[in-house]
This record gives sequence, structure tokens and C-alpha cells, in this order.
Amino acid sequence: MTETTAGIQARPSSRTVRQLVRYTLIGGSGVTLDLVVFLLLHNGAGMDEQFANAISTTLAITNNFALNARFTFEARDRLVVRFLRFYAVGLTGIALTDLLFLAFTDGLGINANLVKVGSMPLVLALQFVLNKKWSFA
Repeated sequence: MTETTAGIQARPSSRTVRQLVRYTLIGGSGVTLDLVVFLLLHNGAGMDEQFANAISTTLAITNNFALNARFTFEARDRLVVRFLRFYAVGLTGIALTDLLFLAFTDGLGINANLVKVGSMPLVLALQFVLNKKWSFA
């Protein structure tokens, strides 16, 4: 729900809903790429979870930017600036996930794979709002 200037709750526009659906679908491809690369690097190659997370998330950010610029927000201008903003928003996801690793994996002993999967919906929601309002505004 969004709030109007009169303080009355208004429904999100159909355009915003379509963008959220596309963003989520594209995010699914990024999540898949992110998780597969993370599992290969962390479980397969034995890489530290924070380094594996940085690499896997960077690949997913690049994938998602290209697809979101084209299909979700239909942006064709200022692509370098938009990518830098999108990447900065992506870094917030890396930072948030790393904080969750510190709290739940290092602090409570919860498996890093579970923490990674559990962090994804929270990161997706935060990043959609930031990208809509800043990267593709």
C-alpha cells in the first residue's frame, strides 16, 4: 500500500505491480544464479562463505541489471549511471546477508546455506524499493 498526500491508503498502481512481478521473476533467475554459484564456491571449492557470497551476488546483480533495465523498468538512457546505482543497491544486499551470516552462522551456528536462502526474500524486497526509487527513477 502507498499513502496519498491526504493520508488515505491507496493501492499500488498496476504499473508498479507489473514491475514488481517482472522484478521478482527476473530476481528468480538471479537467485538461481546466485545460489548455484554460492553453493559451488562454498561447498564445492571450500571458499569462505563471505567471499563466495560476494562473487555469487556480483554475478547475479549484473544479470539482473541487464534484464531489469530492458524488461522491468525499460531504461535505455544513462545505463552506466544506472548500473552503478543498481550495483550500489546490490552491495546493500551483500552487506545485509553478511550481517546475517555473522549473527546466525557465526553467532548461533546455523548452517550458512540456510542463512543464505533465508536472507533472499528480505534482500529482494529492500532492493526492489531502492532500485525503483533510485536506480531507475
